[in-house]
Amino acid sequence: MASVTLGGNPINLRGEMLEKGQSAPDFKYVKNDMSEAQLSELKGQSVVLIAVPSLDTPVCATETRQFNQKLAEMPHVQALVVSLDLPFAMNRFCETDGIKNVHPISDYRYKEFVEKYNLEMVDGPLKGLSARAVLVLDKDQNVQYSELVPEIGQEPNYEEALQVLKSLA
Repeated sequence: MASVTLGGNPINLRGEMLEKGQSAPDFKYVKNDMSEAQLSELKGQSVVLIAVPSLDTPVCATETRQFNQKLAEMPHVQALVVSLDLPFAMNRFCETDGIKNVHPISDYRYKEFVEKYNLEMVDGPLKGLSARAVLVLDKDQNVQYSELVPEIGQEPNYEEALQVLKSLA
């Protein structure tokens, strides 16, 4: 079982996060207009999955803004920021902050993402939410980059993820 920390305090996750070379499991999600979609619908495109606990937190908001800015020159990439936030809140955040290059998706209805990707925090004050992670998937939906951010209050390694995305172009 993988773990992360929050303020230095350990938090256990559902299991082990996917690693490079593994096939990304399909999952259903809710888009900001309340319609549903599945990851498999994006097959044939490079995808970055940006898992965050909640866009209502400063680090998650900063991370989403950073990816939005950095992915502006990568139109070939489908960038999905995944949380259990309600689509209304995610949409409001993106509209307020001008987020156009990262698409918010909600896992609130099915929780398939946090369960299949083993990112659900199973204890601690954020129990039930997703740990912070970044996964880059190739056009066949195989994991080419996987980062579980060890401390919830820290941002991911943007440059490593972006280098992998550039190599998939």
